[in-house]
Amino acid sequence: MLYASRVVAAFTLVVQVLSSTNLQAQEPFTIEQILSNAFPSGLVAAPSGGSLAWVQNEEGRRNIWVAEAPAYEGRQLTAYADDDGQELTNLSFTPDGKHIVFVRGGAPNRQGEIPNPRSEPDAAERALWKIAVAGGEPQQIAEGNSPAVAPDGASIVFLRGGQVWSKALESEGDASQLFSIRGVAGSLRWSPDGSKLAFVSGRGDHSFVGVYDIGKELITYFDPSVDNDGEPVWAPDGRRLAFVRIPGDGGLLPFMPRRSGDPWSILVASVETGEANVIWTAEDGPGSVPREIVAENQLFWSADDRLVFSWEKDGWTHLYSLNANGGAAVLLTPGDFEVEHVTLSPDGREVLYSSNQDDIDRRHVWRVPVSGGTPRAVTSGDGNEWAPVFTSDGNAIGLLVSDARHPAHAEIVIGSDRSRALTAQPFPEGYPSRELVQPQQVVFPGADGMLIHGQLFLPSNMRDGTRHPAVLFFHGGSRRQMLLGFHYSSYYHNAYSLNQYLASQGYVVLSVNYRSGIGYGMEFREALDYGARGASEFNDVLGAGLYLRGRPDVDPNRIGLWGGSYGGYLTALGLARASDLFAAGVDLHGVHDWNVVIRNFVPNYDATAREEVARLAFQSSPMAYLDGWRSPVLLIHGDDDRNVPFSETVDIVGSLRKRGVHFEQLILPDEVHGFLLHRNWLAAYRATADFFDRYLKGR
Repeated sequence: MLYASRVVAAFTLVVQVLSSTNLQAQEPFTIEQILSNAFPSGLVAAPSGGSLAWVQNEEGRRNIWVAEAPAYEGRQLTAYADDDGQELTNLSFTPDGKHIVFVRGGAPNRQGEIPNPRSEPDAAERALWKIAVAGGEPQQIAEGNSPAVAPDGASIVFLRGGQVWSKALESEGDASQLFSIRGVAGSLRWSPDGSKLAFVSGRGDHSFVGVYDIGKELITYFDPSVDNDGEPVWAPDGRRLAFVRIPGDGGLLPFMPRRSGDPWSILVASVETGEANVIWTAEDGPGSVPREIVAENQLFWSADDRLVFSWEKDGWTHLYSLNANGGAAVLLTPGDFEVEHVTLSPDGREVLYSSNQDDIDRRHVWRVPVSGGTPRAVTSGDGNEWAPVFTSDGNAIGLLVSDARHPAHAEIVIGSDRSRALTAQPFPEGYPSRELVQPQQVVFPGADGMLIHGQLFLPSNMRDGTRHPAVLFFHGGSRRQMLLGFHYSSYYHNAYSLNQYLASQGYVVLSVNYRSGIGYGMEFREALDYGARGASEFNDVLGAGLYLRGRPDVDPNRIGLWGGSYGGYLTALGLARASDLFAAGVDLHGVHDWNVVIRNFVPNYDATAREEVARLAFQSSPMAYLDGWRSPVLLIHGDDDRNVPFSETVDIVGSLRKRGVHFEQLILPDEVHGFLLHRNWLAAYRATADFFDRYLKGR
């Protein structure tokens, strides 16, 4: 075992406690209570009229909400009443702001099956719908996804089976295929006058950016190459189109570090002539590989003929702007932080974004002129704010908000006023906010000395000299970062909730932001030997466990760990390689053999043809260390998982059986990776809490 010769005294633990914990006595609360909030997502602004719309998922009941100017008092628009697992996504307003188009239903798996987590006898569907902002019943438009409403509001284009279809919004007739192409279409973008449609044609190892001329029924591809072209954006005058070109990766595989590569570039094409020119190319080294932001498009074309994009030149994800005719890129967001959610103001002169600027383990909203200048904070404090959008008049900003004790909800900032909730009752009656603790920010060394950030949840009734059971939590991704408050992703919002619940039950909980996650720069994210190239994150699993073992308030014999997806991988790795340190674990849909999971993302991956890569990938997997696994584990998995194959749990169960290792299982038929049914979240978390109570408190 890697840890066997190490003792806690061998570490000089540098722990920074940057916030205090409220140690008032907690009243008991249930998992049902802590998961009872309505999680908001998909916040969008109408192009006119000032309205905002978003989706709220209240215990599995997903509905669209709207807030209209000038009062901005949110109201529920749809009336879906069941925990049915049918997602609501792709919200968009018609140009006049009077209707909302949306998609109901999830994406198909490779067998073409739409998620059906309730195992309904009738097959589920993914379809486009519309509903009037004034109210009424939703009307189905057609089967499909990724809708784009025409600038005149008369028609809509969308994807079905990888092809582009269209339909008049007021017509009761059937949709028709707009045109046929090889490959898979995506990124549908109308020209400003609605006469043309830009799109991307994905063809496996390369992709083209094309434009379909509606009147001429003609497709033009711009400067086709062997590379991957995408992210088309129209100039405000509709005469030019910009797009991104990413060189082919030469068969590089996922879950392996990549700090540099063949530089990516930005091209601008004349729609009239079809000629495209490279106006900017990333430099070699850091930033040569593109780093995406959370946005509708990775390029923004401003009113003063500048292009805004993200670049990682200095090792951090920042925004830059560039004259559309070429020239030097101007850094808009300098500093040691990362930009995440980004949008352009209605007048095209400002960028609104979220980042961890000056607050590394939180998110706040900022704004900066496209031409450059000092960014101004829109929000600050001890909470998290993300997904900002300007209202159509530019006078107000909608955003999603949380803090350590209050779950996510929608708010609005009007002018220079402080933000306020968009709904009269943002939290359900009886929500246990007052019983939650403020997690502490801690920094501790991994086993190799790399400093790792975490959030420490201490039970509120701790007394000096009392040793508590403890639990480590590892997020998935691995491109994620847990925060000092409720998370902006529903999956990790739930995980934060369970960590709070475990703390209320007397556990010391440490949520670990291990290497290969985001928030701390490119070198941390692209950590050497991470994932399938050596599992260097195990140093952080080990370091976190030893940090807990060294605390005077932790029982060193009662330390567990849990996580989902990539976090399930690290949970299994900890149990397989350090069962003397970790007494029990809960592994939700975890990775157990990298060679299997890589093939899930790269179907043509052949381990036998890449012997050395496959050997190292297996040695980086829990399956390579099963002979050292002795601690009990609870395995939780949905068998329609599209991210981590269900076979990963099947195979590890068989291997643990052969070795006599105690395991328990909770299998969720027809459920996907990020559970769609609220009742399945409850079942998984009840089982997790019960398992830890039996194997950590019961020791």
